[in-house]
Amino acid sequence: MRADYADFDFIIQPGWNNSAPEHWQSHWQQLLGARRVDNQEWNTPRLEDWLAGLDRAVDASRRPAVVIAHSLGCVTVAHYARRHPHKLAGALLVAPADVERASAPAELLPFSPLPTEPLPFAARIVASDTDPFCLPLRSARIASLWQAPLTWLVDGGHINVASGHHQWEEGLAELDALLADIRAKEGGALRVRRA
Repeated sequence: MRADYADFDFIIQPGWNNSAPEHWQSHWQQLLGARRVDNQEWNTPRLEDWLAGLDRAVDASRRPAVVIAHSLGCVTVAHYARRHPHKLAGALLVAPADVERASAPAELLPFSPLPTEPLPFAARIVASDTDPFCLPLRSARIASLWQAPLTWLVDGGHINVASGHHQWEEGLAELDALLADIRAKEGGALRVRRA
């Protein structure tokens, strides 16, 4: 792990159905020594279960916690921020799912409506202009509501294995930018969590 990552505890928050071993989140988990959120049910997600799983992972952190979320995991982080505005140092939100779209599966409805409040911590969103689960106008709207800088991937699909994103090393530049945002917000002095 790079030395500049040592100031943080990283948490992987997958989306619906979890992230497969070949998914970039699984690769990053190994690279960063990250903790993966342990939900009871990945296939029929319940918001309260997912929020509790994320909270357990955050509470196990000793250093400032940074969540790396994908799809429905991004929506989970936004709901979590409403309840625990001061627990996270930051979040990288990749391909947020539009749980309010007309074609959203019934399993995702418990996560709607989307939170509309600005996120109270440093956050960055990475979205694709060809994501079938969140149209570009919706991705832009989410970024505006959450007041998070938005980076576009051209023809990136849902930024998952199906769209060819396996190790996705290019995405680490977005993580680096987020960590720089966190350091700037904290004035260079990161708070260490105590058990």
